[in-house]
Amino acid sequence: MNNAVRSLWIDGIALWTPALPGWAVAAPALRSACAASEASDANAAPSAAGTEVTAATAGRRPRPGMLAPNERRRAPDAVLLALEVASAAVAASGHAAASLASVFTSAHGDLATTDALCRQLATEPLLLSPTRFHHSVHNSGSGYWAIGSGSAAASTALSAFEHSFAAGWFEAACQCAADGEPRLLVGADTEAVGALASVNRSRGLLAVALVLAPAASARSVWAIDWQRVAAPAIAPPLRSAAAMALAVNAMADALPLFEVLAEGRAAGLVLPLSATSHLVLALRPLRPPGALS
Repeated sequence: MNNAVRSLWIDGIALWTPALPGWAVAAPALRSACAASEASDANAAPSAAGTEVTAATAGRRPRPGMLAPNERRRAPDAVLLALEVASAAVAASGHAAASLASVFTSAHGDLATTDALCRQLATEPLLLSPTRFHHSVHNSGSGYWAIGSGSAAASTALSAFEHSFAAGWFEAACQCAADGEPRLLVGADTEAVGALASVNRSRGLLAVALVLAPAASARSVWAIDWQRVAAPAIAPPLRSAAAMALAVNAMADALPLFEVLAEGRAAGLVLPLSATSHLVLALRPLRPPGALS
């Protein structure tokens, strides 16, 4: 994909974190400092080791309706997060979930599952859980989504460390431009636990999703002109106290964009893609600010 300026539209928006469970709650918080302490407290709480739900963590996990109760109990945080925001963004967009191709992005996948597998390998490797291994792969969220939504459309799973959301955006936007079809973009990251917490700074739970479209329609809520630039750039500082509290999560590079979407006013934005390139976005709302949250 060359560096020409291209256009796309946002048809659906979703965000979930324990203190801000849904875009209707998150958008006002990202416009102000009102949820700083709640978001900070939720993202400072430790996650459960492995994939089991405990009394301490049950209230911190989303409950996506497409999973049966037994499946929700077994599913790791990363899967629940991805399904929650994917469902919400698609519902807001009016698109049929089964027809949408998708891009799922995560810096680390489910860190609690990775920690549990590593501990098992170090102690009793012959008792390694096939279910936990299944949950450890980076495309587990997209797999659960395909099953739950009945989608046979193509799905991409990717990772780019601290630029994972921007890389997911770039991939989804390029696919929109190349195929002329909408894309579901989902980003989710979890908390490092156990030995991983000593080398990984991700804390709390955070998931975001967008439905991106190559053409405007009655369902579109934002218009965006975007361009990739082959030069280094610095991410813009977060403005809201709520976003600053969530910046401890590995999906934090999505927060500057979601602050703009919450504000509901035209704005320009830079999203670093790597040490040598970045995205430039020019965003314009298609509805009054109060109608976007």
